[in-house]
Amino acid sequence: MNIRSALSLAVSLALLGAACSGVHVNLGDAPGGESGYGSNASQPFGGAAAGGASALAGGPGGLMVDPDPNMVCADGKKTSISGTVYDPAGQWPLYNAVVYVPNVGGALPAFRPGVACERCTDLVPARAVALSGADGKFQLEDVPAGSVDLVVQLGKWRRKQTITVLPCQDNALSDRNLTRLPRTQAEGDIPKIAFSTGHSDALECLLRKIGIADTEFTTDTGGGRVSMFVGCEGDQADKHFGANKFTDRLGGAAFPSTNQLFDSGTLTQYDMLIFSCEGHKCDTIQTPENVAQLVDFANRGGRVFLDHNHYNWLNHADAPIEKAAQFSSSPNDIQSPLATKINTDGFPKGAAFAEWLLNVKASKTLGALDIYAAKTSVQSLSPNRSQPWIYRDDEPKGDFYFTISTPVAVKDDDPPPEACGRVVFTDLHVSKSGGGEAMDFSDQETPFPEGCTSSVLTPQEKALEFMLFDLSSCVQQETSAPMTPPIK
Repeated sequence: MNIRSALSLAVSLALLGAACSGVHVNLGDAPGGESGYGSNASQPFGGAAAGGASALAGGPGGLMVDPDPNMVCADGKKTSISGTVYDPAGQWPLYNAVVYVPNVGGALPAFRPGVACERCTDLVPARAVALSGADGKFQLEDVPAGSVDLVVQLGKWRRKQTITVLPCQDNALSDRNLTRLPRTQAEGDIPKIAFSTGHSDALECLLRKIGIADTEFTTDTGGGRVSMFVGCEGDQADKHFGANKFTDRLGGAAFPSTNQLFDSGTLTQYDMLIFSCEGHKCDTIQTPENVAQLVDFANRGGRVFLDHNHYNWLNHADAPIEKAAQFSSSPNDIQSPLATKINTDGFPKGAAFAEWLLNVKASKTLGALDIYAAKTSVQSLSPNRSQPWIYRDDEPKGDFYFTISTPVAVKDDDPPPEACGRVVFTDLHVSKSGGGEAMDFSDQETPFPEGCTSSVLTPQEKALEFMLFDLSSCVQQETSAPMTPPIK
């Protein structure tokens, strides 16, 4: 038999097998790789080597067999996709991420740039959708077979991959690269973050550890998704301040001041604002005008992360958000480690947080977390305006992490209004969070990221990673259990 006859026979057999099994057979190039989408539609992603799935059979110029996406499975079997959602580093599972197969045809809709309400009731352009659990796991059922787009999304974090789905079975994804969030803009969408450095903590190093690439850290004019600002520079002559420039490897540019962020009127261009602890209250930044900008930012859908002494932003705010919590200066002689509890009482997200900490080995007992270098800045919380997450009943008492859904209730007994944004406060630091000398640090004498000296997350840092991604997620009433979003 000559080569042409053999090829003709192979194609005929494939066509016959396809007719019997309910699959389509195509001759031609096999699809593969990621496709551009959203705000990155002009940046196509490579083939299967870049993370996309290859065809079921054949290759470029060869035979490709694709299952019929409308196939009806026998014996009650279903076509499904299962896996685990991971942070950009591909290291730790993520809770409450939306995983879906988008509707056929067209790119994913671009996110509206800048501050915006992102409610969990917003429609998702999908034909199948699921949420990841406290272990990061998800399962999508009744999905089409063949070459299928899979989207992993958490707030404005979003990444799309193309995978091959075999019909009438569960397609378990073990490759973490297929289900992690993006590290760079080339891989997908990342929220726009304004970051204010501080000498008493190094939250910028935590952002690197969760997987954001160094190239995404730039000044506000550099185009990266994390815009670096230096907080309280020159605020007090006898005080140190945080990192204020990049290392030569990243161009050596100086960070603009956090004051400039407010003076320029560009705050609304961001999705999130993170204040790393200064070690003092940084009063010169917290002018009435700047505080009003920050509250307006949060009320319109912005996310704000306040680390320790930055509680002063809330102290200086006008009612009603000022009533969400009462603060005082914290003593420096609190023992380490300090045993704290996770709030799980009528709080489904808190219960998931407790399970997650156990899953990632940040705690040894469900609902417990040991913390280091603790502070007790919180005197009391308004139950109608704030939601405690990490607390301690025994002396020294404290609420070490809580959230405020914004806007808040005007009167103490008013029902909470529909949430749009979120403010979080933490008395947890990442520096000295392992119980020894400071590992990661932020200082004006050390260009970023040279102060980021550790690569392994401490239990305390794992807790803050969970909180950062929860801050990024869509907004709902905090006491409600997350629900799978509606599809369109």
